[in-house]
Amino acid sequence: MANRRDFLKLSAIGSALGLVFSNINSAAAKNIQKPQKPIVVSTWEHGLAANEAAWQVLIKNGRAIDAVETGVRIPEADPKVRTVGLGGYPDSSGKVTLDACIMDENMNCGSVAYLQNIKHPISVARKVMDDTPHVMLVGEGAQQFAKQQGFIEENLLTEESKLDWQNWLKSGQAKQLINIENHDTIGMLALDNKGNLSGACTTSGAAYKLPGRVGDSPIIGAGLYVDNEVGAATATGMGELMMKTVGCHLVVELMRQGASPQEACRQAVQRIANKLDDFEQFQVGFLALNKQGEYGAFCIQSGFNYAVRDAQGEQLIDAKNLLENNA
Repeated sequence: MANRRDFLKLSAIGSALGLVFSNINSAAAKNIQKPQKPIVVSTWEHGLAANEAAWQVLIKNGRAIDAVETGVRIPEADPKVRTVGLGGYPDSSGKVTLDACIMDENMNCGSVAYLQNIKHPISVARKVMDDTPHVMLVGEGAQQFAKQQGFIEENLLTEESKLDWQNWLKSGQAKQLINIENHDTIGMLALDNKGNLSGACTTSGAAYKLPGRVGDSPIIGAGLYVDNEVGAATATGMGELMMKTVGCHLVVELMRQGASPQEACRQAVQRIANKLDDFEQFQVGFLALNKQGEYGAFCIQSGFNYAVRDAQGEQLIDAKNLLENNA
């Protein structure tokens, strides 16, 4: 028979366990929050106009996949955005070559690379996804497919970009500047009212690149990745570094393991930096959005910003960076 002392011990243990379980349940309740939706995020300042176009789709209960395609078409058609679509910087031979990919909530995806004379590579990538059994078409094959789908060929090299290219040739082919000529891809991620995620990424690639060069932007897992159970990520910066680490897939997997979008981006950037002796010479940035509508971004150095559009309005946010953290 238990004496009074044993009874008091058991009572104390029971109370402590009750407190523990209460705290666990309370924490769980805090973590189970209502998703913030719809929401759209995208890289760089030109993402503001792109987000607004995407938002008009989302607030009408449109699909995230339609929103991201609609959104990134805005900078693709804007000659003032010198790193995407019409007016993008050419390669070293003077040709504007475009890369893009798109991915929906069902793991369907489409991609085009080294596409010429077609202003909207993202819509060609969407056609690859929707109308073919393939994921990627490149070069002449991508161009012929686009024409068969009704896309109109046009000269994408504007007089401004042509003049800059000619001046670059005269200058002895100087090194491109970080965050200016090389890295202003637009990547966009959206969460719609049904709680589905999609993403898109489109670019004219590195300015004055070697002819034939393709970066991370059209590569599923490198420049863009979507897992509708977890979240989505897109990238900007030196594409080769994202390709070597399959960076966006890494970000999504880190979120799967419990990291917030911000922390997942930070860990992915840190992993790349750890492999480089001179990481300060490069820019790499990730932007992520999870299933709850939480978002975050991180990069190697300052200069990378991202745009957010939700029911509260629009924001342009400077991403946290590794050099600032290590200072």
